[in-house]
Amino acid sequence: MFTMQTAPPPRVLSVDILRGLTIALMIVVNDAGDGTHVWWPLGHAAWSGWTLTDLVFPTFLFLVGCSIVFSLAGRIARGANRQQLALHILRRSFIILLLGWCINLMPYFHLSTLRFYGVLPRIAICYLITALLFLRVQRPRTLALLSAALLIGYWLLLRFVPIPGAGTPTHQIPLLDHDQNLVAWLDRHIVAFVQRYLHTGHLYETVRDPEGFLSTLPAIATTLFGLLTGLWMRRASTLSPQPVTTPLQPPPNTITPVQCLTGLLTSGLLSLTAGYLWSPWFPFNKKLWTSSYVLLAAGWALLALGLLYWLLDLRQVQRKSRLAAALIWPWQVFGSNAIAAYVISESVIPYLAIIPVGTIPTTGKPLSLLGWIYLHCFAFHGSTDLTSHLFALAYTAFCFLPIWYLWHKRIFLKV
Repeated sequence: MFTMQTAPPPRVLSVDILRGLTIALMIVVNDAGDGTHVWWPLGHAAWSGWTLTDLVFPTFLFLVGCSIVFSLAGRIARGANRQQLALHILRRSFIILLLGWCINLMPYFHLSTLRFYGVLPRIAICYLITALLFLRVQRPRTLALLSAALLIGYWLLLRFVPIPGAGTPTHQIPLLDHDQNLVAWLDRHIVAFVQRYLHTGHLYETVRDPEGFLSTLPAIATTLFGLLTGLWMRRASTLSPQPVTTPLQPPPNTITPVQCLTGLLTSGLLSLTAGYLWSPWFPFNKKLWTSSYVLLAAGWALLALGLLYWLLDLRQVQRKSRLAAALIWPWQVFGSNAIAAYVISESVIPYLAIIPVGTIPTTGKPLSLLGWIYLHCFAFHGSTDLTSHLFALAYTAFCFLPIWYLWHKRIFLKV
């Protein structure tokens, strides 16, 4: 399902480094040694609200959208036509979807327990729709209006559509009730239908799913914000000194690097402001991927990208300082094979967790190899927030090793 390249595709260093930081943080927050001991910034908000962890997935989707511009523009420059690009997008999306389903089936691969939703399935759908849209529409104003329509339309659905058997939000039930909301109601009925006719399917949280069907709409808007950012960055003279003229992608109006940076930072501040202004009426909520949350996450992603763009693409500190080059190197490695890093991180833990190695002396409960490693290598004096996250950092370093090997061999896996 993966194809290999011996040279990296054209990349923007700031985008690549932010992608690497994001995937590394995703592994850290997903793989704490003890889920009951987690520092609050490295755990998800229980419902409404946000933490650092809640920004990880939308930042990755934002970068997916941003990368679409550079990836497809490069293929256009090599002479690919619209049909070839569409087939490539369909193939890549399908493979990412299959990878997600395989991960969801681990470790026993019982088809009756398949979870159709998830991180990789959401990436696949958002990439598919955004990339196909980019082949048809590259006018920023049109894409911005479409993003706004998705966010406003999603709010209207959750605010005014009655929930059968429960009532209308803000009247009979709270606007973002945990279980009685349109997103969860629709997911329950979709899974019930699939279970009835295909005898498979379940929701991550039994009655709801954080990557459900309807909440994919605002997630597409997140990816479109990244697409708009990629279009803006590609206009910078440092990134597109000689634009390619084709019927599909007309040459962009060049802007200066300073204008590019100003646009990133200004857009980030405006997005954050809009998110906070909307939040009293539509609170930040990652599990429902609310519209205010989209604006919040996009704002922070734009500010982070702007900072990295200033440091790496404008000032090029990595060329002036060996220390700076060493500090960004791990994230550049992670960012070069981000999907592979995520797949590796999600593929090891499930099997460590089912290998029995004895019992816990204090409780007599079964002890898995995963638990043994945590207790004997990290929590030998008791489990704490520190030991839990030390395990997560060690596991992230473990996942880095195969990605570093691929980097060393100049192998870049593409799906």
